[in-house]
Amino acid sequence: MTLTDSPVAGLGTVETVPATTATTPADLPLSAPVNLRDLGGVPVAGGTVREGFAIRADDLAIVTEADAQRLVDGGLRAVVDLRSGDEVGFTGRGPLGAQPTVTYHHVPFLANIGQAAGGSTAADAAEGAGAGAGVAGGAGRLPDGTAAADLLDQSRFGRMYLRMYEDAAPQIVTALAIIAFAPGAVAFHCAAGQDRTGVLAASLLLALGAQEDDIVADYARTGESSAAIMARIAPLMQPLMRRFGFDLDEAARAAVRTEFSEVPMRELLAALTERHGDPLAPLRAAGLTDGLVARLRERALDVPDGASDGAHVDSPAA
Repeated sequence: MTLTDSPVAGLGTVETVPATTATTPADLPLSAPVNLRDLGGVPVAGGTVREGFAIRADDLAIVTEADAQRLVDGGLRAVVDLRSGDEVGFTGRGPLGAQPTVTYHHVPFLANIGQAAGGSTAADAAEGAGAGAGVAGGAGRLPDGTAAADLLDQSRFGRMYLRMYEDAAPQIVTALAIIAFAPGAVAFHCAAGQDRTGVLAASLLLALGAQEDDIVADYARTGESSAAIMARIAPLMQPLMRRFGFDLDEAARAAVRTEFSEVPMRELLAALTERHGDPLAPLRAAGLTDGLVARLRERALDVPDGASDGAHVDSPAA
């Protein structure tokens, strides 16, 4: 059974689009992902996540041809792009878009960068800037007076994660359905692989029965690559943000050099329990069924005695 003929309760038929168009502008620098990791090995209810099931990543639209081929050779069969339409319109799908065996799914967690950059909180604007890429207007402040350094304080992103989880619940369920029924490994990504990607990774692990500490530990691993993430996506985010009257300045760059915090993810998980009892309640209301959860667990769990039906996807070499 394939994605194109697999109805999911509450969602109808999950449609796929063959990724056959690579439209990344020629002047964009291509590079290996710096925040890509297989979720294999994370403890969940009944075992651990098997390798080759789900991969989280920073921007896959700007990978090199060699890195794209390496991912496909390792078993990648679907890409879930969580970026806004503005971001996708700027980069296209990239080299993976030319791979006939890979299906592409655009499931944006934000409507557009301009809207998010004018959001009600600093965290909203930071996420709209490309998941921690950094924006600042005028003398290091947004029009509402928010300082760039505050806007980029990753330790304060908990409220934004909660709002994203609740407001984008239908998109999260759609992404989980794609992961559940894909014929091979699925990679999901935003720009930095931190915030939108982090919320989806947490959602997937919650559905698989992971404990809070294990979800937080996976999230915290992104901190090891913060500087490399910033360096990789800055050439992309600078011109993109200029379209909306923002620019990366020294205050913004200094803000991302602070120590990465696990607090936002702990705040998200605590708030979901406090507000809903069952952290999956917003997703269930948006169409997450017991059948879909069972399918995810069936695909995700590591099979004893090495009898796995999935491929192992190695991280591209830097």
